[in-house]
Amino acid sequence: MISAIAKPAASIPVFRARDLSCVHGANEGDELTFADDLIPDDTYWFSEGAAQARLAVESSEAGDIWVGDETGVGTPGASIHLDSCLTFMSPDGTTSEVLVLVEVDPNGNAAAVYALPLSPLSAKTDYTLVGIDAEDAAHKFAELACLSFTRGTMITMASGRQKRIETLRVGDRVLTRDNGAQAVRWIGHSTVRAVGEFAPIVITAGALSNEADLIVSPDHRLFIYQREDAIGAGHREVLVKARHLVNGDTIVQQDGGFVEYYQLLFDGHEIIYAEGIAAETLLVDTRSRPALPPELDATLARALPEHTARAHLKFEVPKALLDTPDAAATLRRASGRTLPH
Repeated sequence: MISAIAKPAASIPVFRARDLSCVHGANEGDELTFADDLIPDDTYWFSEGAAQARLAVESSEAGDIWVGDETGVGTPGASIHLDSCLTFMSPDGTTSEVLVLVEVDPNGNAAAVYALPLSPLSAKTDYTLVGIDAEDAAHKFAELACLSFTRGTMITMASGRQKRIETLRVGDRVLTRDNGAQAVRWIGHSTVRAVGEFAPIVITAGALSNEADLIVSPDHRLFIYQREDAIGAGHREVLVKARHLVNGDTIVQQDGGFVEYYQLLFDGHEIIYAEGIAAETLLVDTRSRPALPPELDATLARALPEHTARAHLKFEVPKALLDTPDAAATLRRASGRTLPH
């Protein structure tokens, strides 16, 4: 069992090892396991009707990861080992990556194995194991934690003018909600398949009083000030994950094709303005740090002390408080903001 000062728990969608089993090859008849026991070119099937579970994970400053208290699967407090990133190929040549996470018991033995697909898997499809990477698991896991805007997002600068995020440069000064003008320290950019956990959330114009469509990564948190506490959070300032506001109408997950993601890093975890509404910037912690360039990571302890304060996270609200027919509309009304006609 792990005992340490924890970072806030994250909830990730996983499948149990039995949901991905070998149907042909050296490991035929076996369920998914860790890298040391896997054999390239084995063929796997994804179980029809496999039930996705939410695995709560927490981490410490030292980089330890364990199962969080409010988990849907696993034993709270048990250590989690990021084992490997696997690449499977379907008959049509499409590749899919799957992260393997191993729950470890107090004796250091594997208690459970979980699969975290980075793109959807289909039942009754042959998936040939073509890649086993034990070095890249932490980096891929970190990418899931990197809160991202997308190409074309308009960011409010210190001057008040707006600039497309892809035109920003290191050193540009951006308007923040709490600390005035702040300089951009690093800009991350990646192009990924817009599937599964990487499929962005589209917040259509006006849904949260935003001036135009705002497209962000699923776990990107938006900052909303309510004139009255309409959702029972106990405070009027709230941080809400974009994925928790999906209503199938004004806020949707856009699956398919590719998406260009951009991350903005400041000296501290900031709230900035994107398409006219408040949204967070990249938070550096033990989950997201492996996604940063090595030369930047080496200076984090000295150059980015404010990321340990995490003051904004006290405003984050759980999904349960947003489980209403249209939480976005409720929050928009509570904020009292309307767009000019």
